[in-house]
Amino acid sequence: MGVPMTAKLFLSDNAAPCHPRLWEAMRAVDQADSPYDGDRLSQAMDEAFSAAFGRECAALWVATGTAANCLALATMVQPHGGVVCHREAHIEMDEGGAPGFYLHGAKLLLAEGDNAKLTVDSIRAVVDPIRDDVHQVQPHAISITQASEYGCAYRPHEIAAIADCARAKGLRLHMDGARFANAAAFLDVPAGEAAGSVDALSFGVVKNGGMNAEAILFFDPALADVARYRRKRAGHLQSKGRYMAAQLLAMLEGDLWLENARAANAAAAEIAASCGDRLMRPVEANELFVRCNAAERDALRERGFAFYDWGGDAARFVTAWNSRQDDAMDLARAISGL
Repeated sequence: MGVPMTAKLFLSDNAAPCHPRLWEAMRAVDQADSPYDGDRLSQAMDEAFSAAFGRECAALWVATGTAANCLALATMVQPHGGVVCHREAHIEMDEGGAPGFYLHGAKLLLAEGDNAKLTVDSIRAVVDPIRDDVHQVQPHAISITQASEYGCAYRPHEIAAIADCARAKGLRLHMDGARFANAAAFLDVPAGEAAGSVDALSFGVVKNGGMNAEAILFFDPALADVARYRRKRAGHLQSKGRYMAAQLLAMLEGDLWLENARAANAAAAEIAASCGDRLMRPVEANELFVRCNAAERDALRERGFAFYDWGGDAARFVTAWNSRQDDAMDLARAISGL
């Protein structure tokens, strides 16, 4: 069921509209061109993303974050292998079994960590006890989320330590970057530093003002070669890929991806400043997890705010690139007045 048009939306950044500059970019390519990924914009993505990250990469478009994560991991993990991820990672909790489907039964190996972030110690706690024999699932990759499911950002040194651990154990490293832009904006570092030396990154766009395009960035060309075949097999090689490439390139142009993320982060910070000890997690991106009992949540909804309950006495509020300052200030006042 939809929410009223008059609601002050803090449900999800997925609920936000497509940014006007992306609509303009799609209109500009609304003419005949080569199909699939043979158009000039799709062909330009490798160079554009390599420049943005300061590191050579191959960029493929797909329609959803689920596909981006799973296709990336499928290039790294054999069906008899496993992926180490946080027990609350999106690939474990919110992708409807898609990793098992795309990875043909490969297992998710669940690790702990505060604020849904992995550490070297939590990875080793999962990996080290696994015997090197055919009777146990062998780890093939690690997946981290930037920003995490609780909106917390990995610092560059944390990613570097995990990358070193992965290399030492012969594992690939994937980053789920559904809110990568928000993490990079918070950290205020170049894209390459916010990503670190991962092998593949799911670069989120839909949550940041896109319509239906995400990017998988492969920093190993061999992985990209495999992913192109898997993308076709999975039904994600769209025949008019130029519209997706147009969105991705428009997001990079003039650092729109960072501009949008900074706006969302600023709205979240405005609200967080009034939450006091109700905040359950650090606010380092555009998500807030706030202690609110059922009566308090009802009171907020009666005032026109739309958001998700988050189990027990908790609510999640998510800001977006288009969040209105007035709405953020209203919510801040409403929470402080509970």
